[in-house]
Amino acid sequence: MPLDLLAAVAHPDDAELLAGGTLAKAVDAGRRVGILDLTHGEMGSRGNAEIRARESAAASLVLGITARTNAGLPDGHLQNNDAMRRVMVEQLRRLKPRVVIAPYPVGRHPDHRIAAELIRDACFLAGLKNYPADGEPWKPFKLIHALAYREDAVKPTFVVDTSAQFERKLKAIACYASQFTDDTIQAGELYPTGQPLLHLIRTQDAHAGSLIRAAYGERFWTAETMAVDDVTRLGVASL
Repeated sequence: MPLDLLAAVAHPDDAELLAGGTLAKAVDAGRRVGILDLTHGEMGSRGNAEIRARESAAASLVLGITARTNAGLPDGHLQNNDAMRRVMVEQLRRLKPRVVIAPYPVGRHPDHRIAAELIRDACFLAGLKNYPADGEPWKPFKLIHALAYREDAVKPTFVVDTSAQFERKLKAIACYASQFTDDTIQAGELYPTGQPLLHLIRTQDAHAGSLIRAAYGERFWTAETMAVDDVTRLGVASL
């Protein structure tokens, strides 16, 4: 069955860090939710591919997602080339997501930046009938980019209220014991502030939530303008 929502990310733990609350919220709403890790994270300074696979399986159980798969692309060597596009196209055609969450196109980690471009191109190519890859053509309806922890001067297109799912997000992140310990102060796009990582995530998500008058939230950006059907039903008070 097609997925309603798929987080396609460079490494195991990226989905939990970037959009764990949003994924959990979609699960709570009865949606079919998946995660596609492009690599096994084998180039990481801590742990190894086998350990990270066990950790990602545990985190998936915490979030309650329907499916998690790995594209098996080389960690630290992602490229937006024909060979890797074909791998991604075949994954998308198999999972058939309606909405795809990808990293933001700008990133400190080169894999994050390249993954955003690779995922976007693969989403387009997956819908082409004559593109030479296995599977029936499938083009996701929506591609959204996670803005979590970005310092760029980009206003989010929207923020998802994840207040009810925030603690579950932290529990999923904590499954990655090889990557995050009580004294870890840096991960992925997160710059260290001297706070333990989980405290820093709480601070960041609390700020995102404050933008929509909620306790916690996750920020997203789309290249296209969002449509509104009824301006009298808009949320977030102006004054």
